[in-house]
Amino acid sequence: MPPLWVVLSLGCLRLGSGVNLQPQLASVTFATNNPTLTTVALEKPLCMFDSSAALHGTYEVYLYVLVDSASFRNASVQDSTKTPLSSTFQQTQGGRTGPYKAAAFDLTPCSDSPSLDAVRDVSRASEILNAYLIRVGTNRTCLLDPNFQGLCNPPLSAATEYRFKYVLVNMSSGLVQDQTLWSDPIRTDRLTLYSAIDTWPGRRSGGMIVITSILGSLPFFLLIGFAGAIVLSLVDRGDADGATSHDSQITQEAVPKSLGTSEPSYTSVNRGPSLDRAEVYASKLQD
Repeated sequence: MPPLWVVLSLGCLRLGSGVNLQPQLASVTFATNNPTLTTVALEKPLCMFDSSAALHGTYEVYLYVLVDSASFRNASVQDSTKTPLSSTFQQTQGGRTGPYKAAAFDLTPCSDSPSLDAVRDVSRASEILNAYLIRVGTNRTCLLDPNFQGLCNPPLSAATEYRFKYVLVNMSSGLVQDQTLWSDPIRTDRLTLYSAIDTWPGRRSGGMIVITSILGSLPFFLLIGFAGAIVLSLVDRGDADGATSHDSQITQEAVPKSLGTSEPSYTSVNRGPSLDRAEVYASKLQD
């Protein structure tokens, strides 16, 4: 796996020389929520200015911020003598009337960049982030403190497009040694109204809503069908019990009549008179 500084420097590289580089948003590996409402995390210019040859002397990198505007698209950050501007957030109305210097840090030699293996060390996580990232808009107190000394890096405005530029300054002469191009516009996040927040675990399309509605009403219809089946079963059972009771009453009334002695049965009538009566009747005919 290549060193981390190689990955980051390739991400910032445009054409191959210092003046053709642009500041870039920090990788999602280091800044997952970026930009936010008031901050923007950028990759530091590692191995940008000293990629072709080592620099001798003491150098610092200045970070300038400018609200994107057609009239200040190519605003200069140095005067005619190549002295870097020292304009502040307050003097430029937060970058709306010109660029302001938001941060300054030492130029880390390309050979001194932390190794990628150090990322696995939790105890060095903060050190590594500071070595590779610069966050704009993190100081929330400098504007309120009248005794604040140093560069003020106050929160940015929400839903606003900003441009950024790195400037390499030779601290021995105090002059600009090199600089990047202005970055592409980077827009801070927009405040979302509470009424517009989707409270569902996940967003649902129209088809998913229809399917969810059908599945939600299905148990209701199944319950109605089950209750109807039970009612019909009870009604059918009541009709069957009534028919059985009626048949048993008819049987009970018919059986005693067939067994009684007061009336001759159909079988005795069909057999005719008994044998003794037949003999008596024959003797009378002879007489």
